[in-house]
Amino acid sequence: MQARAYRQAWLATRDHDEALDLVQEAMLRLAHRYARRPPEEWPLLFQRILQNTIRDWGRRRTVRQAWQRLLGKAADESHEDQRPDPHDRDPATRASDAQAMDALDRALAELPLRQRQAFLLRAWEGLDVAQTARAMGCSEGSVKTHYARAVCALRQRLEDHRP
Repeated sequence: MQARAYRQAWLATRDHDEALDLVQEAMLRLAHRYARRPPEEWPLLFQRILQNTIRDWGRRRTVRQAWQRLLGKAADESHEDQRPDPHDRDPATRASDAQAMDALDRALAELPLRQRQAFLLRAWEGLDVAQTARAMGCSEGSVKTHYARAVCALRQRLEDHRP
């Protein structure tokens, strides 16, 4: 769960340290606030906390960037991909896989936040519509709409990488 949470945070921040901080903050909030809840509730609660933590980070970043622009300071936008390279494939397959993953990362980053959240929670975390709605704090209809739009946008953007 931690690796998937890190991936969600990294897709939102594009920064290794920020992503780790967000996941750690979400885990601490879960442990502090919901330790007495039944363990079967923890995954959904964690997703909700993580999504709220990412959303809060985005808001703080927007305000920080506005102040930096106002004061004439440029924000450092350097990002490194920390994804490990699998060694069990030939170099051509690894290169093709890396290109496809880079394209997926870019396509996910281009999605609006709510579409990205709906897609990651439904497709990557395997939550159903009701669980996703609770994690995102919206209606089930909104989840269906955001998810459908995300899938449509990703299909269009990733057409060149289809087998």
